[in-house]
Amino acid sequence: PEFHIRPNKLVEYKYVAAVLASAQRLGVTNIGLVGNEAM
Repeated sequence: PEFHIRPNKLVEYKYVAAVLASAQRLGVTNIGLVGNEAM
Protein backbone atom coordinates (compact mmCIF):
# COMPACT_ATOMS: atom_id res chain seq x y z
CA PRO A 1 0.00 0.00 0.00
CA GLU A 2 1.00 3.58 -0.64
CA PHE A 3 0.06 6.42 1.66
CA HIS A 4 0.01 10.11 0.65
CA ILE A 5 -0.39 12.87 3.18
CA ARG A 6 -0.99 16.53 2.47
CA PRO A 7 -0.47 18.34 5.77
CA ASN A 8 -2.25 21.62 6.33
CA LYS A 9 0.15 24.49 6.96
CA LEU A 10 -1.82 25.43 10.09
CA VAL A 11 -1.29 22.02 11.72
CA GLU A 12 1.63 21.64 14.11
CA TYR A 13 4.33 19.29 12.85
CA LYS A 14 4.01 17.03 15.90
CA TYR A 15 0.59 15.89 14.64
CA VAL A 16 1.90 15.14 11.17
CA ALA A 17 4.80 13.22 12.72
CA ALA A 18 2.34 11.21 14.84
CA VAL A 19 0.37 10.20 11.73
CA LEU A 20 3.56 9.18 9.93
CA ALA A 21 4.73 7.16 12.94
CA SER A 22 1.35 5.41 13.20
CA ALA A 23 1.42 4.51 9.51
CA GLN A 24 4.94 3.12 9.89
CA ARG A 25 3.90 1.01 12.89
CA LEU A 26 1.05 -0.41 10.81
CA GLY A 27 3.54 -1.55 8.19
CA VAL A 28 3.13 1.13 5.55
CA THR A 29 6.45 1.40 3.74
CA ASN A 30 5.54 3.78 0.89
CA ILE A 31 4.72 7.16 2.41
CA GLY A 32 4.63 10.34 0.36
CA LEU A 33 4.27 13.93 1.49
CA VAL A 34 2.32 16.07 -0.94
CA GLY A 35 2.83 19.80 -0.60
CA ASN A 36 2.40 23.18 -2.10
CA GLU A 37 5.97 24.19 -2.74
CA ALA A 38 4.88 27.60 -4.00
CA MET A 39 3.53 28.63 -0.61
